[in-house]
Amino acid sequence: MPNHTKMVSFDVNVVLRGKMMKVGDVTLSTTGMELHRKTSDAFGLLNETQLKLIYKGKQIEKSSTQPIFPTEPRKIPKLIAIATSNAEAKEIASMHSDPTIRGFDQLPTEEPSIKQSIPWGEGIVQNKRYKFCRFEACTWQSFGHRPNEKTPHAFAALQLLEKLAMDPGVVAIMKERELVVGTLGEMDPIDDRLMQQKQQDGGCLLGYNTNAGARIDIKLRTDDLQDFRSYPDLVSTLIHELSHNWVGEHNLLFWTNYAQMRVEYLYTHAGLRATIIQGETTAKLAGLDASKLDNVFDFIMHELVREMAQHGLHPTMIQDPIRSRCKELESKDDGRRVGRGSSDSFTGTSRERALAAAEHRMKEAKDNKK
Repeated sequence: MPNHTKMVSFDVNVVLRGKMMKVGDVTLSTTGMELHRKTSDAFGLLNETQLKLIYKGKQIEKSSTQPIFPTEPRKIPKLIAIATSNAEAKEIASMHSDPTIRGFDQLPTEEPSIKQSIPWGEGIVQNKRYKFCRFEACTWQSFGHRPNEKTPHAFAALQLLEKLAMDPGVVAIMKERELVVGTLGEMDPIDDRLMQQKQQDGGCLLGYNTNAGARIDIKLRTDDLQDFRSYPDLVSTLIHELSHNWVGEHNLLFWTNYAQMRVEYLYTHAGLRATIIQGETTAKLAGLDASKLDNVFDFIMHELVREMAQHGLHPTMIQDPIRSRCKELESKDDGRRVGRGSSDSFTGTSRERALAAAEHRMKEAKDNKK
């Protein structure tokens, strides 16, 4: 059957040495090689010129045979071109560095304590693949911080965000469910529109998840800005927002998934009781006492009463899947597989298995009550 779809063509703007030229007849199938040729023709560049094209911060390889634009751009794309003659490139390559001038890599480091901060000791860091990619704290400009005030500095907020990301329990959740979060940021404690709207509705916003984990913001500071919120509360907020990666609404599936993530967090720290970091266990660094780790099920059920009540729900509705997850982790040596048993035949990713396991346990609980 013939394809009657019209090939969409559009223009792109290319800037070279302050001069902008419009390159036309670009389509969704235009490759990097073709775009280099079109640009050279538009600017009348000689064959002896080396050309680099940069689009959205990335270089378009001259030898690329892949299409540059997967979809039709809403606005005219803007590219930056860098042209160098072969003679100039050869001359630069033959130059030697001046031994009297030091490079940035030779300068002394000013802030070794910040860069080398390892809050959980050597070896306990984020997973290389499943992690928080960036951290962003509020600067003093956001809320009028001054050096003589008690408000924690932005550096301290940044270190707290890194501590949350490297928390062994959080690392276990991120790895098990194959989570990648673009940015973990601090919610502006004053000028935050979502928080203000929530407070007008009689609620309290402690964090939010943007685009299913593209960015997660946490309210780090207390209302009077004199200190940070307690660490256990911050962890609960972070896990709450991570659960929104799968489920947006605060329904029973969301709370089942959230509660099981809390179970995994607490059992991870329970398994590290013998790990001592600067004279303290990881549980103590996380603000967890022995009573919480000795009876994880009762502790989670107790904290869920207040959290679920805001949405007209009660944890007894999901107690069976929570208890089931506790038993699974107790019976497994590594405590890392999620949704084993009836979900073993599911061949999806760890993230999909996790959500499928939560749905299965909730369905099992409903069937048992019937």
